[in-house]
Amino acid sequence: MILAEIGADTTRFPTPEHLVSWAKLCPRTIQSGAKNTAGPAGQGNPRLKGALGEAANAAARTDTFLGARYRRIVERRGHVKALVAVVRSILDIAWHLINDPGASHRELGSDRHQRHLNPARKTRDLVRRLQALGHRVTLEPTAA
Repeated sequence: MILAEIGADTTRFPTPEHLVSWAKLCPRTIQSGAKNTAGPAGQGNPRLKGALGEAANAAARTDTFLGARYRRIVERRGHVKALVAVVRSILDIAWHLINDPGASHRELGSDRHQRHLNPARKTRDLVRRLQALGHRVTLEPTAA
């Protein structure tokens, strides 16, 4: 379906970001003076967006990198924005596979972000989550 909608010739999309922009899957920024607000992305290609939406909905239920991406984003941004993020990832993967016929996709695994997470950042995020639940958090270093 993706090939039918964008074609096999990807020279008009020099980068995956150009393809995402053409599909109207990137947010629009409306700037007036010093104020920036997000605007609607636009209509784009309805058949492409529909097919990618179905694929993202299916990928969100799997134990893969895309499923983990959906679950990470849905906590803080909501269902629709998480699905659009997964759609963008699928479109990015598709661009790379179409642009380089010799390329192959390698699944990164659902625990990729856990393996590469900065311990200080994880601590900060967990403290924020506890504070959001109404707890007072004090951290003490462990005796080593």
